[in-house]
Amino acid sequence: MTTVRLPLFPLNTVLFPGLVLPLNVFEERYRAMMRELLKTPEDEPRQFAVVAIRDGHEVAPSAPGLPDPTAVPERGPAAGFGADPLRAFHKVGCVADAATIRERPDGTFEVLATGTTRVRLLSVDASGPFLTAELEPLEEDPGEEAEPLAEGVLRAFRQYQKRLAGARERSLTSDAELPDEPSVVSYLVAAAMMLDTPTRQRLLQAPDTASRLRDELKLLRTETAIIRSLPSLPASELTRTPTSLN
Repeated sequence: MTTVRLPLFPLNTVLFPGLVLPLNVFEERYRAMMRELLKTPEDEPRQFAVVAIRDGHEVAPSAPGLPDPTAVPERGPAAGFGADPLRAFHKVGCVADAATIRERPDGTFEVLATGTTRVRLLSVDASGPFLTAELEPLEEDPGEEAEPLAEGVLRAFRQYQKRLAGARERSLTSDAELPDEPSVVSYLVAAAMMLDTPTRQRLLQAPDTASRLRDELKLLRTETAIIRSLPSLPASELTRTPTSLN
């Protein structure tokens, strides 16, 4: 089994291959990670792994709070993730390739990364200034009937978009902008739908592209039916996703 070791960036969101991830990095553990990544030559990939948090906090408490106002805040790379960080994270994540890492005058960083490949989390090391992880790359198996499923998902996705945008508004994405490669379709739709983290995680770790597309087709039909039954939706607000604090 081939494994890789990369810096680990836990987030309260799921990153999919091919999707862009903007980050505002201000915690010291992640600033240390970015400083280390900047040591990588510019002609080599500056990679880290993103995993969704199952149990814990993306940003560690920096001051005493409830229920004990005198409690000392946690420090260190695993702060907020308990005694065993491996248990705090979902086991399938995504490698991120940082195209831009820009340090601000105050020492924080502006980062723009893109998801590349899925990985399975095998172990977490908290002995350094930031978390690192041993990871197993996951191949993308197309599964059976991926192409016709992708066509059905795209049709359902267009209907979903129209319902979100409203009958009198332009579709959120024109037909020309939509891909046709099944795995790309599956990840784009997973990222574009308004879903909670557990559902996004389920889609990320689907055993193959066809299984992901089948799940998305059910979700799209269900969500479109729900939206149709509502008298009004503030679509412009629903389709905005905030940038992660980190």
